[in-house]
This record gives sequence, structure tokens and C-alpha cells, in this order.
Amino acid sequence: MNRKQVLPEVVLSATAQALRAVDFCALQTYHGEGKLSGGALPRVALELVISNPDDGFDWQIQTQFTANQAGALEHTLRLQLKGQVSMTCQRCLQAFQYALNVERLFIFVANEAAADAYPIEDDLFDPLVSSTHFDLLALIEDEILLSLPLVPKHPAASCSISPLLGIIEEPENPFKLLKNIKK
Repeated sequence: MNRKQVLPEVVLSATAQALRAVDFCALQTYHGEGKLSGGALPRVALELVISNPDDGFDWQIQTQFTANQAGALEHTLRLQLKGQVSMTCQRCLQAFQYALNVERLFIFVANEAAADAYPIEDDLFDPLVSSTHFDLLALIEDEILLSLPLVPKHPAASCSISPLLGIIEEPENPFKLLKNIKK
């Protein structure tokens, strides 16, 4: 490809249906943004105990082609997610809002073998297998699920059970009595 050649840029539709089949094998760049409700993400909805109408995720993607050190073109994807979800604190069992802010970088590879061979030491990019019918909505849902805490909890200072934790007495040191014997 000529360095002066300008690639066509495609604006992605914000609908869930359009995000299910994106052609990342085409020699074009993509950008798009939108908001997804919890109802559009059924696996995420299963993880949330409380459904709040304000819950949802703003997403933004941008792809680009860059030349690597060998001069070959690499197709990369930047995914940004922001939102909040209602979760149940496992310490006090009360609802709280968990803020999500994710930015991930991916590199497209030709097949599964190339993805498996991609160096693990590369902390910048994670490999994705490009496809003519790539499910971008599933990728967004996967990244949201990976960003949720395994054990959701309020910050300790704002948890309603925190004052009760101060009431619990620490066990007495059994060697405290020996200290007085020495005298």
C-alpha cells in the first residue's frame, strides 16, 4: 500500500444489531460511539442484581493501520468503555453504584494460530482474530464482564457495616501475662 493512500473511514452505527457483524478484514478504518443499556448485554445483566434505568455503558472505538518495525501494516483497535452499574456489596448487602472506566488496545491477527503465537510479553496489545463478521458487541460485553469486581464491595469508609467492624474485639495477646512475670 502506498503511504500517501488514504483509507476509507467507516462510521459505525450505534445499534446493537450493527455491532454484531463488523468487517474488520476490509482495508478501511472504523470509528464509532454510542450507549448500550444493560438489556442489550444479557450476560452483563445476569451479573447485576439490581436493574437501574441509569445503568448503561458509553462505548467508543477507533481502528487504525500503522506500520510496524518491519514495515508491514498492523490493524489496531482502541476500545473505551465508561458507565456505572448497580451492584450489591458483599460486606453489607446494600446496593451501590460501581463506576466502570476501561480502555483497551487490540491488534488484529489473521487466525487463531497467529493469536496463540502473539507474544505474551506485549503489554500494550491483546490479539483478536479478524473476521468479515466480527461481533463487536460480544467484545464490548466481554470487556465489561472482565472489568467487574469478583467480590463487589463499597469502599470501607462508606460501607454501612464498617462501624460494626470496629466493635469486634481483637483477641488478647497470650504473652502479655509473661511480660509481668519478668519483673
